[in-house]
Formats: sequence, C-alpha cells, structure tokens
Amino acid sequence: MEMCRQLARLNPLWIEEPTHPDDITAHAELASAIAPVKLAAGEHIPNRVVFKNFLQARAIHFVQADATRLGGISEFLTVSLLSRKFGLPLVPHAGDMGQLHQHLVFFNHIALGHEIHFLEYIPHLNSHFAFPAKIDGGVYAVPQEPGASIDLVDLPIHTRA
Repeated sequence: MEMCRQLARLNPLWIEEPTHPDDITAHAELASAIAPVKLAAGEHIPNRVVFKNFLQARAIHFVQADATRLGGISEFLTVSLLSRKFGLPLVPHAGDMGQLHQHLVFFNHIALGHEIHFLEYIPHLNSHFAFPAKIDGGVYAVPQEPGASIDLVDLPIHTRA
C-alpha cells in the first residue's frame, strides 16, 4: 500500500499487478486507496470467470488479457466483451506474442469498438516467425498475410547422438 502511494506521486498511467494476481480483495482495496491512480492486471489472470470477479469488484482499471495464457482466442474475446461491458480499456499483455495480439487488437477495435491504446512489442523472437510483426512509425503495421501471424519458420531439429 505504501509503495503504491509513493508511486502515485509520479502520476503513472497505471500501477501493474501491485500484489498477488489472484488476490481480488487486495487489488480492490488498493484501487480504492490510491485513486485516481489506476491499476492494471491480467497477464496472470487465468480465465474469464476470474476476470469477471476482478471487474465486478472494481479491482482493476486496465484489462491486460493474454490470449496465450487464457487458453486461446475464444477466452480472450470473452474477456474482451466483459471489459467492454464494464467500460474498461483492454490493453493486452502481449509478452512474446505480439504476433497474435496485433490481430486481436484490430478485431477489438473494428468489431467491438475498443479504443486502441497500445500494444507491447518485444521483437527478440521475430526470427522464429514466418511473418514477424512489423512496426512502422512506432505502431504495428496491419499484417498482409492470411492467418494469425504465428506460423513458425522451419527450425532445425537437434537430436542427441
């Protein structure tokens, strides 16, 4: 609590997962105590039900769902719909999979009316993807290839002799 109050003096956009990601009550207490500073969470929230509980408790303000950790696109889209229902921005945790999340951000904006805020870009795995995400002028370029941009390049298989 004290650290969040000290960080609040810096006027951050958000404070991310300031306590254990399963502790809805602590997030809700912190959100209330440090307002108007916002809390973000989600990269470790495992499913739509737990997200719903966080949203109902007003325990987060920025939803950082991650399709690869939620178990896929369908679960991600359910969380996206929930965040829209609660009027909260969805800023995906992309981690190493900006490849996939760039498509989901575009879908959320076009189909669900989510405002696009930003998306992490972590390029260290680009060489492993057939069609790596491209950044142009500081933003993701719209992919031109069909698919979800997650096809891997052929990697040599190493076997033990």
